[in-house]
Amino acid sequence: MKRRLVTTLVGLALVLAGGAVPAADTPQTVVDVAVGSPDHTTLVAALKAADYVVSLQNPGPFTVFAPTNAAFAALPAGTLDELLKPEKKGDLQNVLKYHVTVSTYEKGWLKDGQTMGMANGAKVTFHAKDGAVLINDAKILGSVRAGNGIVHVVDKVLLPPAK
Repeated sequence: MKRRLVTTLVGLALVLAGGAVPAADTPQTVVDVAVGSPDHTTLVAALKAADYVVSLQNPGPFTVFAPTNAAFAALPAGTLDELLKPEKKGDLQNVLKYHVTVSTYEKGWLKDGQTMGMANGAKVTFHAKDGAVLINDAKILGSVRAGNGIVHVVDKVLLPPAK
């Protein structure tokens, strides 16, 4: 237990520094990555409120674009509070599923202009600018491998297009 906590914290420190976790030290699931990160407490609370934790603990593989707490804080005032209401669970699930795709995609595989279908059925577009990779307009800050996929830390919450 202690080794796993240290491994997760070391991995998250590497992400914040722009690196990646070595394969031998991967957390068990993409959920474990988020739970072990002090920068993803809002995401974890949203996953719990949406009853989406168990889905992301499945074998996957998944690619998760994980907004930081600061990304959630940058949403328009009241947006997060509204989404966390029990009666908005479907809307919250839609937003969270717009951050997940099936399969594992390394950051280096994502190309400018590439589109990808997400778990909610909508598509995202990747951009390459000045050496950075963006999903829609959210910058990928770093990546952490997990046993059931990969987590890319992003600086904005992705909002699905209106239907």
